[in-house]
Amino acid sequence: MEMRRLGRTSLSIAPLVFGGNVFGWTADDKTSFALLDAFFDAGFNAVDTADVYSSWAPGNKGGESETIIGRWLKQSGRPRDSAVIITKVGSELGPDRKGLSRRWILEAVEDSLKRLQTDYIDLYLSHWPDPDTPYEETLAAYETLLAQGKVRAIGGSNFDARQLRDALDTAAAKGLPRYDVLQPEYNLYDRASYDGALRNLCIAEEIGVITYFSLARGFLSGKYRSHKDLEGSARGGGVEKYLDGHGMRILGVLDEVAEETGAKPAEIALAWIIAREGVTAPIASATNLDQVASLVKSAELKLSSEAIRRLNEVSDEKEVVSNFST
Repeated sequence: MEMRRLGRTSLSIAPLVFGGNVFGWTADDKTSFALLDAFFDAGFNAVDTADVYSSWAPGNKGGESETIIGRWLKQSGRPRDSAVIITKVGSELGPDRKGLSRRWILEAVEDSLKRLQTDYIDLYLSHWPDPDTPYEETLAAYETLLAQGKVRAIGGSNFDARQLRDALDTAAAKGLPRYDVLQPEYNLYDRASYDGALRNLCIAEEIGVITYFSLARGFLSGKYRSHKDLEGSARGGGVEKYLDGHGMRILGVLDEVAEETGAKPAEIALAWIIAREGVTAPIASATNLDQVASLVKSAELKLSSEAIRRLNEVSDEKEVVSNFST
């Protein structure tokens, strides 16, 4: 399996990261263990989660995903250094249990370490910018964790170009560790927030990039093409916004490339991200072994320059026709 260095960190990852948001939501312990085993057996080595996953599922309070990963790590017998564990801090878990203050980061990391049943986190991300906490305070907290060996590298998620630039400037001015990784939303449908100034900054500063919602919440799998298709789906509410003219045109080109290559739309959508300059690896999840097999194929798929050109063009269209339904 090809390994890619994650920015300037010491971490190297395969070109696809497993999304742990499904653990404790649409995948129970047994299923989650089987998915992770299959993914790692295929040569991949990184899994992404957050302390808040999967709080949105009925009966959950957050921490379920980390807990399942921790149990898997313990029972799998795999060497700890064979897995790159990515988790995040900052999303709200309750009163006074959110944000990027030094107090909360130092408390939250201990909770994550316990749930993950490990003594270090490979990559610790600020889940969201925190306007109430100065960058200096946040980065100084991470400096402490890095010095203690509880965290190997740090990064940010959902930062725009200005916020990331300010964080980098603060780190340089104060002699603090900088964000070496960014986790933005990015896929064939949602390109505007990353392409442009933010992508240019990441390339110029050698910042590793792992993208989330890489399949647009599952829309780019081609499974959802009408509002009727959303009925009974746990992801239905999040997918509805993609059912517009722009989304349908993207699916149309994915279908064409699928016909030409024999690959599935989801595999093509992920292969497109993997081939993008300025991206280290997309994050994608699975809830069954067939989907894991498809993830493996996406990492092996090499799209032609013509296919990439067509996908670039259709996904870059600015006009969006809303309220599409069939």
